[in-house]
Amino acid sequence: MIDLQRDGDVHILRFDAGENRFSPGFLDEVEDALDTVAKNDGPGALVTAGTGKFYSNGLDLDWLSANQDRFEEYLRRVHGLFARVLELPMPTVAALNGHAFAGGAMLALCHDAAVMRTDRGYFCLPEVDLGMSFTPGMNLLIKERLPRATAHEAMLTGRRYTAEQARDAGIVQRTAPEEEVLAAAVELAAASAGRNGGTVAKIRTDLYRPVLDALHGPALP
Repeated sequence: MIDLQRDGDVHILRFDAGENRFSPGFLDEVEDALDTVAKNDGPGALVTAGTGKFYSNGLDLDWLSANQDRFEEYLRRVHGLFARVLELPMPTVAALNGHAFAGGAMLALCHDAAVMRTDRGYFCLPEVDLGMSFTPGMNLLIKERLPRATAHEAMLTGRRYTAEQARDAGIVQRTAPEEEVLAAAVELAAASAGRNGGTVAKIRTDLYRPVLDALHGPALP
């Protein structure tokens, strides 16, 4: 389900669970992998990537429908994943090999940068079409990581952005063909891997303190 490898100074965390939805088991494995990555001593950076046509489709709605009594507990875990990536003591890059929808799109926004596949896949926040709203933590994350006009459009229209559209809208920093997405993300991460991890974490957590406070707070209003 989860594979953690290393390419020089870059940790590569690959999601390999179909649509890579945030099931409890998926979250368990990602949390364990991030525990390992956070122990890095010396130069380091993280790249996350999916497999096939999915980066991640976010919340596991099937699991949620069968466990409605655990909804808030589940959201706290998802918030915890977002916060963990924002707090990592190293540069981070998302390699969007395919669809990044809803919570998967928000996970991508927790990274310092993103590279998106050009020939297939969308970045999309479809909550408005699903009849769902955003938690306070998710709301702040999107508002702080996207240009205001882009956040407004993405959240209120559920627009599906292609790679080129996402780059133009300030959602991702680079685009690449499928076979080059991971390599481009690793190259981008490696260029920053020599920066002091503690300093990177301090600057990022100070920059996004309101977001982190919301993610660590109550999951629901």
